[in-house]
Amino acid sequence: MPRFTDVARRALLLVLLLMAALAANFYWWAMSWPVSLPDAPGGRIACVSYAPYRKPGETPFDAAAKVSRERIEEDLAALSRRFDCVRTYSVGAGLDAVPEIARRHGMHVLLGIWLSRTERDNERELARGIDVARENRDVVSAVIVGNEVLLRGELPQSTLAALVRRVRDATGLPVTYADVWEFWLKYPEVGQAVSFVTIHILPYWEDEPVGVVDALAHVRAIRARMQAAFPDRDILIGETGWPSAGRQRREAIPSRVNQARYIREFLGWANAQGVRYNVIEAFDQPWKRQLEGTVGGYWGLYDDALREKFPLEGPVVEEPGWALGIEAGLVFAVVLAGLGFVVLRPAFWGFMVLALAGDAIGASLAAQLRHMAFANRNLYESLLTWSLSALALGAASYAACLLARWSEHLSGARIELPLPGIAWSGWKASGAPRSSLVLGVMRLGWLFAAAVMDLLLVFDARYRDFPTLLFAAPGAGLMLCALASRHDPAARGIALEERLCALWLIAASIGVLIIERPSNGSADLWVLLGVALALVVLRQTRSPQLRLVLSAGEDQGTDGHRERPRLVAVQNEGRAADR
Repeated sequence: MPRFTDVARRALLLVLLLMAALAANFYWWAMSWPVSLPDAPGGRIACVSYAPYRKPGETPFDAAAKVSRERIEEDLAALSRRFDCVRTYSVGAGLDAVPEIARRHGMHVLLGIWLSRTERDNERELARGIDVARENRDVVSAVIVGNEVLLRGELPQSTLAALVRRVRDATGLPVTYADVWEFWLKYPEVGQAVSFVTIHILPYWEDEPVGVVDALAHVRAIRARMQAAFPDRDILIGETGWPSAGRQRREAIPSRVNQARYIREFLGWANAQGVRYNVIEAFDQPWKRQLEGTVGGYWGLYDDALREKFPLEGPVVEEPGWALGIEAGLVFAVVLAGLGFVVLRPAFWGFMVLALAGDAIGASLAAQLRHMAFANRNLYESLLTWSLSALALGAASYAACLLARWSEHLSGARIELPLPGIAWSGWKASGAPRSSLVLGVMRLGWLFAAAVMDLLLVFDARYRDFPTLLFAAPGAGLMLCALASRHDPAARGIALEERLCALWLIAASIGVLIIERPSNGSADLWVLLGVALALVVLRQTRSPQLRLVLSAGEDQGTDGHRERPRLVAVQNEGRAADR
């Protein structure tokens, strides 16, 4: 029976590792599936938001920024192959050249004039915008005076309405103002000043996010509501779109496939109903990640290198480079198994543990590297995430080696439980194995990091990604080591700080689920991982009275030799520890 029990435990470990490897590889394989979507009619798009700040380090907040005519020429040459019009947001920083260059490419322009709370800057923009509109009446379809000024609370509606009338009288062109649809209902005075109403409808960013399945129905309903509120004004959907990367918001999932689906379905409806629209946006904008997190930089229909993200016809694949993730798993399986063979000299069980664990670690951390490529905004974030990823790789690999060594032993072998933080200072005197110290450091470090992330996700979650990919490999390693441990009541105990972190993870998980709702799969996975890490720690003690002390003396072994000092658990029940 004991031999059978050992075999069963080892087989269970291999099954769990196999499931982990399959899950990590399934993540990549699922992104290889071609998804059939409705084709967009005609292969053309009416209008698209254009901002030229598509390269790292470029931002419209740079007062010295100047967009070259060569850049605008390059951008519009690419856009003219797909779009009939571009919407701009300012005439500053060299963007006053857009109408002239658009004319050469057969495009029209929705000319934007940027307004802020600064009167001097507004006067400069208005003067230049009026001149550009007058000089390019054949190209400028309409002038958009201000973008989301009411949303930002920078101007009162009376001032905004007066500026709209001023530009309309000065240019003789149709003039409008653009804002999120709710703010038109809050400030109806502006609606009486404009030639037509320009609304922004972004299902992903709604206060109650809308998933891509219901996104088009939401847009249709909002447009109908706005038309009823302004029956004597035409409605232009000035911004609508879907992000291709970033954090999930409830049912709203950013992805390349979902972006393609939304755009195609929207174009089909808009063209069939004769709806005027402008989609957001032409190119990915790295600078927006500073304001809106990862998702802010990935609303473009083209990436920042002018490559089209998806076709308007035919199936769409989420990740064309999906095979690299699977290959990373295979490569690291060979590396870990090879190094383990040299150092540990494992037999069949240990070798299989290392191979399966290596595949799972490699594929999962490749997914983390993919996320880093989307999310990192600067050198600091790159150094931080690369460092954390290296720590995750090391922690998961160390856990795999411990599991491989454990699988090679017969009944009675166990992985030493991690030492709690309060015992680190006495580690050498305790005689505990080095693995206990390393596991203790790993446990406290990842537990504390998870607790910090949960703190941010509860109180400042809107623009933060879920770090599940970073924590998956080391978290799974700690959990498997805990399952492989034989729990000796005399070795139980956790430090107060570890217990508090674990309890916070459980409490914060409830908060995350309330904020994100269970329909958010990304949040659910993070919560499951956090709760599992917490339970790994909390299961090491049965009583809140339990504490760890170092034995002051040495115990007499059964063979007559003196044993090394050891860690013992003492309950505060009046029983004294052996001295």
